[in-house]
Amino acid sequence: MFIKQIEMRELRMQLLNPFETSFGVTQERRIVLVKVTDGTSVGYGEVTAGEGPFYSHETSETAWHVLRDFIIPKAVGKEIAGAKDCAQFVLGIRGHNMAKAGLETALWDLEAQLKRVQLWKLLGGTRESIDCGVSIGIQPSIDKLLEKIDTEVKAGYRRIKIKIKPGWDVEVIRQVRAAFPNVPLMGDANSAYTLAERPTSETDQHAHLS
Repeated sequence: MFIKQIEMRELRMQLLNPFETSFGVTQERRIVLVKVTDGTSVGYGEVTAGEGPFYSHETSETAWHVLRDFIIPKAVGKEIAGAKDCAQFVLGIRGHNMAKAGLETALWDLEAQLKRVQLWKLLGGTRESIDCGVSIGIQPSIDKLLEKIDTEVKAGYRRIKIKIKPGWDVEVIRQVRAAFPNVPLMGDANSAYTLAERPTSETDQHAHLS
């Protein structure tokens, strides 16, 4: 597989609705896409880093820098047996796994195109479909959250992840579970909790767990 050209593009998408987590509110998504071609076929990869260094130390800005200045120069013009050999392009680069994955996923996509096989089969997948889930940000009220979940479930989503934070957690999850008893549910705090939020007594612990 010959890597003739690698192209990066940054997409900026204004969200239809603000997405709030324990980190803050996101109004716009910045997404870095990596395009790899051998001259005839094309593969695409996405860098999943966020806009700020809150979920991870990586950001879309740092990923762009690491790919442009360190990873891509090592890869362009190289011949490799397949995507599994892309590790040679990131040797010596500490961290920045999301940036590395942007190129690797593009190479896997390109390999699938060249072999005329579906990507999920190339990666060893055994199922043609999986239940799709949706992540829902912190809402102005529990009622608004329940309305949002109802809309998503009716749209076909089969798993629900809700963002939580200290003060917006136990009672929120309790009411969501009561309203949607059969939907797989996850609460995601994005590392918002500290030892300050731990139960301080057996009574408090029971209150948290009941």
